[in-house]
Amino acid sequence: MKKWILRIGIAGVVLLILVVVAIGFFLDAAIKTGIETFGPKITQVEIKLESVGLSLLSGGGKIKGLVVGNPTGYKTPSAIQVGSASLSLQPSSLLGDKVRVRSINVQNPEITFETDLRSNNLKKILNNIETATGGSGTAAKPAPDKTQEAKAGRKLQVDEFIISGGKLHVSVTTLGGQSATLTLPDIQLKDLGTGPDGITGAELTKLALSAIEKSAAELAAKAVTDLGKGATGLTKDANKAANSAVTKGIDNLFKKQ
Repeated sequence: MKKWILRIGIAGVVLLILVVVAIGFFLDAAIKTGIETFGPKITQVEIKLESVGLSLLSGGGKIKGLVVGNPTGYKTPSAIQVGSASLSLQPSSLLGDKVRVRSINVQNPEITFETDLRSNNLKKILNNIETATGGSGTAAKPAPDKTQEAKAGRKLQVDEFIISGGKLHVSVTTLGGQSATLTLPDIQLKDLGTGPDGITGAELTKLALSAIEKSAAELAAKAVTDLGKGATGLTKDANKAANSAVTKGIDNLFKKQ
């Protein structure tokens, strides 16, 4: 009798493990599909993701091979490339209305800042997100549509969002294709969506990209000035015009955004 009870107990444990693994597998696939399907709708650029791995038992997860494309008209292959990013969430919060993410850690991203001294690719993507989510927040917003809120998905709370070890590739199309690679300062965002309403995935994306664009623009300002001084492959008149454009446009492009 004891042997049968032991066997049933073991079978129950095995079945439970299989159920958790199956749920985890389908959840991983759903996250990947969601990012690749709904991400482009708010950013208006192509988004690709290699894989997602999430453990429902520990709450730990990893995202690999994230590539965010560039808006139409920009020449560089992508705006953001992330080899890997880790996250930690509170498993029990998956059953509630708001998922609590303890931390998101994006390691060694490759950020491309492409500019023609009038605008840049990151700012364009950010503008696309603001348009899709109802503006930058400075203007009065219409009363929320409950149907749209339902479609927006689960709300989030992110205790800590860290971007570390990033490389910034600055590409200036008006300076004969001149470019430079710089080290992006670490970015840390805390206590996002801690209120009762939380934040949506789109709002989290906007906050993270806004911080990246601001840091990249500040860092790129000096690089663009240096590239303007040492521009090669241009005629004498074109070089003079390029330096003039840098001198006149650098404040508006980078410091007043």
